[in-house]
Amino acid sequence: MSKNLVIFLFFVSLSGVLSAQPQFAKLDDWMEVNTKDMGGRAILVIYKDGKIIYNKSVLDLSRRQKSMNTYMAKKQELEANLNAYTLNSRMMVASCSKWYSAALVMTFVDEGKLRLSDTVGTWLPVLSFHGKGNITIGECLSHMTGIKEPPLKERLKEMKNISSMDQAIQDIAGLPMEGEPGKSFHYSNAGLQIAGAVIEKISGKTFDELFAERIAIPLGLKNTDFGNKKVVLPAGGARSTPGDYLTFLTMILDRGYFNGKQILTEKSVNEMEINRVGADVKIDYSPAEAKGLGYGYGEWVVNKSEAGKLRGWATSPGLFGSFPWIDNEKHYCAFLMTFYLQNKGRNDRYLGLKQLVDESITGL
Repeated sequence: MSKNLVIFLFFVSLSGVLSAQPQFAKLDDWMEVNTKDMGGRAILVIYKDGKIIYNKSVLDLSRRQKSMNTYMAKKQELEANLNAYTLNSRMMVASCSKWYSAALVMTFVDEGKLRLSDTVGTWLPVLSFHGKGNITIGECLSHMTGIKEPPLKERLKEMKNISSMDQAIQDIAGLPMEGEPGKSFHYSNAGLQIAGAVIEKISGKTFDELFAERIAIPLGLKNTDFGNKKVVLPAGGARSTPGDYLTFLTMILDRGYFNGKQILTEKSVNEMEINRVGADVKIDYSPAEAKGLGYGYGEWVVNKSEAGKLRGWATSPGLFGSFPWIDNEKHYCAFLMTFYLQNKGRNDRYLGLKQLVDESITGL
């Protein structure tokens, strides 16, 4: 991505939406029809060939949705704002955070300070004491630790009583195992929490500091962080904006480069996009939104290897409905920001939207 995009982002953030283009008429219709069922507010931004080619925001909040948005903004320590989303609208992005966090961990792999095959007990002996020290970093990033974590709502409630990263790891250490590491897939928070604790031990810095130094500042993500909680939640605690998240996606799309600077190596980006959930892996839990998708490191993937290069697409959708993705074959990326909890039918909605975007950009 060039410096021209940064300037372009600025002007787009002022204007709100790009001028309507005929090839995007169906996308416009999709946004108008679906926004009410996606919390009443939505913005879709698409980037291709060095520029944003689509930016559409729809506001259709009911009275109940307004109340819910105001309540959740206060709960998440964000400023209540019921206006239409813009590129600078800051929201909790839930599991979209996993892509950010996995990328941060991979910077340590690039520097040789960490290997994906390293076992976590080296840095976190409490896990070894509880028989979990042989779990690898790669297994942490791919939700294949074998640890049986409670349902998300229960887990987040428990986290409120935890005041340090060490305490969080102590808590995870005491959880039961439900399968063999590397052979059991359970989409949860535990693996990324462990990986986050490991890089804190390696660096002597907090996760927040590391994310700022290695991802946010180099990419110019001025409105993205992991909040001000007592303990950071690498798997779901990020606050971000459509503009910031899209910038991150352009770096992934460009195989680790941003404005001529290498943030991640191409090897690491490729490693993140390889499906780790093979036929021999037992699925203990996978969300309905991800039906039919494989999983790499911090992201869901649909890919194939072709002449040594990965083809396909990757995503990391969040609990509140936001849907980021990159498409390596068509070489574009996009981000849909929403805020709603009803996940019934999301998988079909996501896939339908992506297909419509694929069709809309054909020939561009």
